Amino acid sequence: MEKSEQIMVGITDFNHKLLLSRKPIMERVLSGFSLSEISLIEYIASYPETNVTQIAAALYMTRGAISKLTKKLESRGILNSYQKNDNKKEIHFTLTVAGQEVEDRHRKLHQTFISNDKPVFQSFSDEELDIVIRFLNCYNQHLDQELK
Repeated sequence: MEKSEQIMVGITDFNHKLLLSRKPIMERVLSGFSLSEISLIEYIASYPETNVTQIAAALYMTRGAISKLTKKLESRGILNSYQKNDNKKEIHFTLTVAGQEVEDRHRKLHQTFISNDKPVFQSFSDEELDIVIRFLNCYNQHLDQELK
C-alpha cells in the first residue's frame, strides 16, 4: 500500500475510533442534543452576532439546515435570534443562559479530552507536530479547492 493510502486509511480509522470513543461520553454529558446542535451552539458562543449564512459556511451545512436547527434551539430556550436595526434581512443569534450552560459543559468535556490526549502529543517533538500541522493545513486547503 502506498504511503498516501496508508495515511488516508489511518485518518479514516482515527476518525471512526475518535467518534466511537467520544460520542457516548458526549451524549451522556450533553444529553438531548445532537452533534450538529452542539456544533451550532459552539459556533455561536465563539462568534457572537453571527448569522445563518456564516454558520452554514463554517459548519458545512445548508442555510436551510441551519435555519431548522436554530428554530429548534430557540424553541428550547438555548438561543435567541434578533435583527439589527441597520439590516432587517439578516437574522443573528446569541446564546441564552441555558445555551451558555450547554456550551460550558461542552468546553469542559473538550478540556478533559485534551488532558487525556496530552501524553500522546507529548511523545512527539515540536518539529514532528509541526509536520503534522503542516500536512493537515495543506490537505484542508486541497479539500477547500475541491469543494468550490
